[in-house]
Amino acid sequence: MGFKMQNKIVLYYFAIIFQFFLLVSGSRVHHHDNRNTSTKENPKLQQVSPPVTLTVTSQYVVIDNGIVQLSLTNPTGSMFGVKYNGIDNLLEPLQETQRGYWDTMWNGKFDTLLASKFSVIAQDDNKVEVSFQKIYDPLNGNNPPLNVDKRYVMLRGSSGFYSYGIFQHLKGWPAVNLDEARIAIKLSKSLFHFMAISDDRQRIMPTEEDRASGQTLDYREAVKITNPSNPRLKNEVDDKYQYTDEIKNIKVHGWISDTLHMGFWVISPSYEYCNGGPMKQDLTSHVGPTSMAIFFSGHYAGPQLGVSLTNGEAWTKVFGPVFFYVNSDSSNDHTILWEDAKRQMNEETNKWPYDFPASIDYLHANQRGSVSGQLMVHDWYINVDALPALNAFIGLAEPGLVGSWQSETKGYQFWTQTDDSGNFKINNVRPGIYGVYSWVPGIMGDYKFSSYITVTQGKDTQLGQIIFDAPRNGPTLWEIGFPDRTANEFFIPDPLPGLQNYLYTNTTIHKFRQYGLWDRYTDLYPNGDLVYKVGVSDFRKDWFFAHVNRRNKDRSFSATTWQIVFDVKNVDSSGTYHLHVALASASYAHLLVWINTPSKPRPWFDSSPIGMSNAIARHGIHGLYMIFDIEFPGTQLYIGENIIYLKQASVYGPFTGLMYDYIRLEGPSAR
Repeated sequence: MGFKMQNKIVLYYFAIIFQFFLLVSGSRVHHHDNRNTSTKENPKLQQVSPPVTLTVTSQYVVIDNGIVQLSLTNPTGSMFGVKYNGIDNLLEPLQETQRGYWDTMWNGKFDTLLASKFSVIAQDDNKVEVSFQKIYDPLNGNNPPLNVDKRYVMLRGSSGFYSYGIFQHLKGWPAVNLDEARIAIKLSKSLFHFMAISDDRQRIMPTEEDRASGQTLDYREAVKITNPSNPRLKNEVDDKYQYTDEIKNIKVHGWISDTLHMGFWVISPSYEYCNGGPMKQDLTSHVGPTSMAIFFSGHYAGPQLGVSLTNGEAWTKVFGPVFFYVNSDSSNDHTILWEDAKRQMNEETNKWPYDFPASIDYLHANQRGSVSGQLMVHDWYINVDALPALNAFIGLAEPGLVGSWQSETKGYQFWTQTDDSGNFKINNVRPGIYGVYSWVPGIMGDYKFSSYITVTQGKDTQLGQIIFDAPRNGPTLWEIGFPDRTANEFFIPDPLPGLQNYLYTNTTIHKFRQYGLWDRYTDLYPNGDLVYKVGVSDFRKDWFFAHVNRRNKDRSFSATTWQIVFDVKNVDSSGTYHLHVALASASYAHLLVWINTPSKPRPWFDSSPIGMSNAIARHGIHGLYMIFDIEFPGTQLYIGENIIYLKQASVYGPFTGLMYDYIRLEGPSAR
């Protein structure tokens, strides 16, 4: 081969490599080293990133690190503007205090927690932390009896900013009920139209104007889009509760703008400051475009998930920090920005607890302890010996009864999952006295360690091997469902035509998020209520996901009675039988149970009114878990066919009802 030909070949391949390099570099996400390290630990940061600056005027506080500029109202402490990538403001130009703000509901009143005192907490080239304090004035009855310190932090080289808050109710102050607390961000309507909250939940969203011109359905949050600006969205249903998730999954969510192709993300690296445990469901992002960081609320559980402070009770709690991250790239691929946001979320999670917050109420890693051990589960009917509890959720919460962590609201909670051998280690725990709680997928019931434990600074509290003795009174005669604290394994119908959210039309995982599924019961059982035959029926097809009321032609509602039909070959008349009914949710419900005697006016079991969850209406698949052990003598059963009648007796409306998690009939113990 000649020399000229070799040169041509070399140049040809060099050109290909060079074009590939341009392609890759052209679509690279623009983000910056976002580690919360000082320049002593990372001297390169000082060389490549400009210092953080702070400008204070009588109206605004502006923090700028050369990547992001955050403007805050002075002294009220609301987010006035976020400047990034040549865009002067990523927020919607509403009133100054309505663009990005902290808020709470207290005693039924909405309060955006406008502060009255501004101060600089820390300022150097690498970090600025500022404080906006709302101080309780006992002479002003329109303010909650709380001190609230809203903090904002910006770090050098960081493509975003942090916010956290310290809520304080001092000894001697009046009682107050806090229904919720959160940070809300109202992004620019002209910029942001694409929302992403998980790998499989991303879409172009309707606008507020689309909702305003649409048809309001059974409640104001649910709207059928009838005249959208984007024709592809015509006749879809939009409801912010269709985009909720469990707290353990709400790690990153936000919006993408096709203008300069950039993203705005809410990243929550921890949920230690949230209540209700890892399965508590809450809001993420929704039409606005709005993104929120929820700290506590009654969503999917009821008002008992608020913070109720008694007269004179002292209470302090830190919420956050939450990271607000912005990124951009030069492609048109939304996946690139989403994957980068997940990468950033992982970085933030690995850095928790942060080392930069200056509040003495926020404890750093060296001020915390840990708890470790091995969780075993023992169910003698399944296995004689205890077995490792695989993938069990185990956590620490305020001392209380079995399962009390679900409704505990004032303290911190720390959760993890066991490995295949049941081993666990709960890291970064604030010192204090805790109860140890757990539940195991596939095992009915709740676990609580026999004694409270004390976590101390810098120490690993080793529990050794602990055993969950699962609820068990006798051998299983039959069971319905799978004990996982949700109703997701039962039959979930298709929505009515014209009431669909297209994001969920080709998925089984999220099918329960469709609108109006509660109303399909009457359509599917027009002439009588559900009858389930043990050994014949399949709960995945024949057990409706929610025990709801029947809709009558005059739009009134009637109670419904479901039947479980089963055969018994041998009856132990002198023995005791147990019917375990585990509920995934109860919404102003009333469960009555008869065993073979439906004509008797007095049922064998009466739950009384239970639950204030709104999971049925708000497209949830569970609320607060509860379990009933219904004991009855063998004289109630017949040899041959038997029927258990389950009546949901409350008829307040379409959203009243139950969600079953798992039902099991046990015979007399042979042990």
